[in-house]
Amino acid sequence: MIDKKVAMLGVPMDLGGGRRGVDMGPSGIRIANLEARVRELGVEFEDRGNVAVGQPESLDPEDPRARFLKEIAVSCEELRDRVGVALEEGLFPLVIGGDHSIACGTVAGMSRHHHARGEKIGLIWFDAHADMNTPETTPSGNIHGMPLAACLGLGPGALVDLAATVPMVAPSNAVLVGVRSVDEEERRLVKEIGLKVFTMREIDMLGIHEVMKRAIAIASEGTAGFHLSFDLDGTDPSVAPGVGTPVSGGTTLRESHLVMEHVAASGKLIGLEMTEINPILDDGNQTARAAVELILSALGQTVL
Repeated sequence: MIDKKVAMLGVPMDLGGGRRGVDMGPSGIRIANLEARVRELGVEFEDRGNVAVGQPESLDPEDPRARFLKEIAVSCEELRDRVGVALEEGLFPLVIGGDHSIACGTVAGMSRHHHARGEKIGLIWFDAHADMNTPETTPSGNIHGMPLAACLGLGPGALVDLAATVPMVAPSNAVLVGVRSVDEEERRLVKEIGLKVFTMREIDMLGIHEVMKRAIAIASEGTAGFHLSFDLDGTDPSVAPGVGTPVSGGTTLRESHLVMEHVAASGKLIGLEMTEINPILDDGNQTARAAVELILSALGQTVL
């Protein structure tokens, strides 16, 4: 079981995607009784409220190739700082989104904190999509398709420079798990940067047990630990129907739990993030409830 107090930060961000409703993700998680469930594990928990996020109706997206970049960067700066404060206090940061653009702020906070101590971090990115676009390659202009690239040093300076260390995470310590929808230019960038990717094909062939063993080894090599950025659309839509960009053929409920059980058992998990929960597209808050159960597994809940 995790031996640190959990500090939850909500980020009601929907500026990074093309569909409304994902800003309600932190509320959905709270309604699914996350705090009480974590406390039942014997783990201390503090809900530190939400990061401030602008509303798209009152904003101008400006650059069509990086929509709402300025506003997303401002919110990510606040998130970075608040993650840093939690780490300084010896807490375990649990960030709830919101679209996946928020990961730029979360990873920046983790990276900056550990870099100041002469340490580096690893990153496991669980997602149906590669999130490796930049403003030059994006087909949509939506920044929720760019955050992994930004964390690895590619993309607009407003995101890439958030941690003051570029890249926030060395590509050799980053790994993408569960991917099954990749744009052509993303394929090129993934190969150029040398990012290790376990697609659903590898999961089918090797099994999620072996994939997670290898992913954790990559993210742990020479690092203080790793952050897990978990996009709910990485799971199959039967597990998490309430996401903005569902892709069939994702991990089953048991495979998804095994992802979390492996990171918990590793003792190397230093931060966790759950993104792309969209209650408007959901069925009875099923996705938020699944996210809560997965969080509990990542914090150490076991059957026996």
